[in-house]
Amino acid sequence: MRHLRELLIDAWSWLDYKQAMAHPARPGHHAFPELNTSWVPSEDLRRLAAYKFLAAYDSNQAGQLASITGDDHHGVERRELGDPSKLIDTTLAYVLGSEQTIVVPGAEHADDSDDPSLEAKAAAELQDRLRSWADKELLPLRMQQAERCAVRCGDSVYTLAWEPSQRRALLRTYDPGFYFPEWDEGEQDSVEYPSRVHFAWELPADPVRGLKDRVRRITYELAPIGPATEPGQTSDRRAIREQVSGADGDPVLIVGDTMDAVTGTVTRTYPWAPGKPSATTCYLTDAEWLLEDLGSAHDVFSLPADKAAYRVRSDGQVLDRLDLMVDFIPVVHVPNSIPEVGEHWGKSTLASVLQLLDELAATDTDSASASSTTGTPIVALAGARLPIDRSTGQPLPVRVEAGSVWQLNDNGRMDTLDTSAQLAELRQRVDHLLDRLAANTRLTAAGLGSLDPAKLPNGYSLQIALGPLDSLVGGMRLARDHKYQLLLRMVQRLHQAGQEWPAGESLPARIAFGAHTPTDRTTVLNDVVQGFEAGVFSLETAVRMLQEAGYPIANIAEEIERIQKRAFDQAARLADATGDNSVVREYLGLPEVDSVQKVPLVGPPAAQPAGPGLDHTSAL
Repeated sequence: MRHLRELLIDAWSWLDYKQAMAHPARPGHHAFPELNTSWVPSEDLRRLAAYKFLAAYDSNQAGQLASITGDDHHGVERRELGDPSKLIDTTLAYVLGSEQTIVVPGAEHADDSDDPSLEAKAAAELQDRLRSWADKELLPLRMQQAERCAVRCGDSVYTLAWEPSQRRALLRTYDPGFYFPEWDEGEQDSVEYPSRVHFAWELPADPVRGLKDRVRRITYELAPIGPATEPGQTSDRRAIREQVSGADGDPVLIVGDTMDAVTGTVTRTYPWAPGKPSATTCYLTDAEWLLEDLGSAHDVFSLPADKAAYRVRSDGQVLDRLDLMVDFIPVVHVPNSIPEVGEHWGKSTLASVLQLLDELAATDTDSASASSTTGTPIVALAGARLPIDRSTGQPLPVRVEAGSVWQLNDNGRMDTLDTSAQLAELRQRVDHLLDRLAANTRLTAAGLGSLDPAKLPNGYSLQIALGPLDSLVGGMRLARDHKYQLLLRMVQRLHQAGQEWPAGESLPARIAFGAHTPTDRTTVLNDVVQGFEAGVFSLETAVRMLQEAGYPIANIAEEIERIQKRAFDQAARLADATGDNSVVREYLGLPEVDSVQKVPLVGPPAAQPAGPGLDHTSAL
């Protein structure tokens, strides 16, 4: 009977040509046995296996993996020359651009006048606070870590946690293989936010410290606000949280919370939402379980609470449903691409060209074999007098070395195997595959640096050549823009909850990425000068164009002020046009002066004594 093969199309089907990926749960067949442990959900096996495959390509171990999984028994001999890693690093550089800057809209108007608006002052203060926090938390470094993982695996994760001892929010990045969002049925979508998020991974046994194999799980959960709790212990001395009771035995509320006498609902007013009571808070749980205590009935979503060993924070708080005093989960998932409809996960940059990378590695392997026979050719001798081993009487092995001389008989002949033509053909195939790789990843030959500059007659041709790269970077940044706005909003609210920053509604903030392609600065400068002199560009627009082109302009308003202080020709024309010296002084940034008293240049004649023979009239 003929059986139809199963065709599975999902977010990871681009890896189905790998045997181990098609059936990741098959016993004894998978290259990653750690994924088949009981606590890993079956629906996440394909995703986790895909992350493992992509990491192997990044570290030049795809051949070893293919040999282990049975895809290629000669995989250990495969030549891997770092092409996947180059694609990842190149894409990362283009996505992040030359720099990353935190921008709060409206902050640029704080320096426009001596008395800026309250909104401009608040935006400028928030921008300074966020940039100071970013310096302390090494935000550019964290972004490099997270975004490289996103480009390689398709996903990355940030977490924020309030640290009482340092009085600021700590930023951390997690491998997406540790990330397990828990969705209600039908709610998994890129714009939705799960009500419960888990981070879980295995901890190996430590015989020296007497520790067994364990699973650690960190859980963030949105749930109704409950009574106050405090650290406590069970009868077997396990740390837990216990509900606080008053003198009459009734539960005690946290200061500021209120309870509805009819419904029993507890509400709280958060500092970022004044006048809008909320009944929701976020609880944090951080615990460990022994692997031997987990059976097939328990996965990461249903670990038994009675077997948990809860961790304790630096301030002594037991992390057993600890109330974080916020109404959001401080976790941000960043996809590498815009997810498909109904999907949550992004797509790796390597996904669509993984088979092409296999072809490239195979061609490199063939080229290495051909180059060995070209550099050291195979020689066939006929009628040669070979040296004899006196002890055995057998001919000695012949080696081709510089200066070697063989005696040949009258009909002797020496032939060599020439493989240089095959080597040249293989090199051309490598170039063809690299061009195909540049086109299919949309990084372009110009973006990968393999395009000959002599083939481009002008800068406009370069812009056309970089067109696919521009659209690629635009789409990837679009997928990240909202995520980083969400991250910065969480930073604000955590500092407000920690009473470090003033209360009030959250202001929008975003991360502006620098230019991703080189800019012809000379052309931009000429355009700015001509446009400004012709009156087509304003001074503000001209300075902004120079800043975007990479000129070292830190603050547009300050740069305009410096320019105007030295613009004496424009000041003279302004004086001629208005006849108002106060306007001219304001334009030049000079302080106002008191009105000058007018003094006549020629006064009335002073009385003088008459000289001999002269009277006053003759003297004048």
